[in-house]
Amino acid sequence: MGEEITSYEIPLRLPIIDFSHKDLKRGTHEWDSVKVEVRKALEEFGCFEALIDKFPLELREELHGALNEAFDLPLETKMLNVSEKPYHGYLGVHPERSPLYESFGIDEANVVENVQGLSNILWPQGSATFSKLIQYISEQQLGLERMVRLMILESLGIEEYMEEHMDSNYYLLKLMKYAGPQSTEAKLGLYGHTDKNMMTILYQNNDVNGLEVRTKNGEWILVKPSPNTFTVMIGDSLYAWLNGRLHSPFHRVMMKGNKARYTTALFSILKAGYTVKAPKELVDEQHPLLFKPFTFDEFMKFLHTEAGETSDCALRAFCGVKNIT
Repeated sequence: MGEEITSYEIPLRLPIIDFSHKDLKRGTHEWDSVKVEVRKALEEFGCFEALIDKFPLELREELHGALNEAFDLPLETKMLNVSEKPYHGYLGVHPERSPLYESFGIDEANVVENVQGLSNILWPQGSATFSKLIQYISEQQLGLERMVRLMILESLGIEEYMEEHMDSNYYLLKLMKYAGPQSTEAKLGLYGHTDKNMMTILYQNNDVNGLEVRTKNGEWILVKPSPNTFTVMIGDSLYAWLNGRLHSPFHRVMMKGNKARYTTALFSILKAGYTVKAPKELVDEQHPLLFKPFTFDEFMKFLHTEAGETSDCALRAFCGVKNIT
């Protein structure tokens, strides 16, 4: 079903959905209207831009300064951001897969103590400004993520699963930098992939674009977010849990010029031991089961095998139901 193409023309940019309504609450006309737009965008593109209340210029500039300061620290300092979980600590550049990319990771960054923990690692006396800004942006992203997920479940008529659904994951915030390649030609910043988690909420902190999303017919859309939009993206785990009702988009980062790109991304990640299994309401003759039940930990282990690294669709290779195309 992932190859089906709708008849309308592919736009030059992702759909923009207005979340800035003051009355955007469950049961209102505004909520129902936005909910329809969200489902349509996620079915077709797997992502969209969410317009939020105006993000104050002063806060954006402070956040940019904080990120720039953190990534300018010596490598040995940045490497103190460690984690037992793969990809959760500091990640430096990878010559082939991510030659311009580096990132910090913070579990549950909406909790002030967790952000302060990274701040105290990076600076001898910590940084109250850094902690305040990172916690603020993570709270904005978390609020949007929960709202979108509720709209998805409501639109599919399975909102009774909401409590279980939300309790199944934790949140990882990644602070990311893509260095300018010092070239007028686009260079690979991060290899093409689908996100493996449930959902990603991305905020681009400056005007340096680079994120590209591939449409179902193979065209690339350059994402051009405004200072007041978050990019919302579906991951493979949610795609599987919803039995393919929404699209998990293939995307990459391509960079050019000499300016760095700074972003913060909130990833909702399934807790250890939770089994991804499509609700019975989403499996019928028109929508046969696409994936066998699996845990996120098992999926991540598979990704590091030869089969996982070479497959065109790792999720389908890992747990796809046979005879489904």
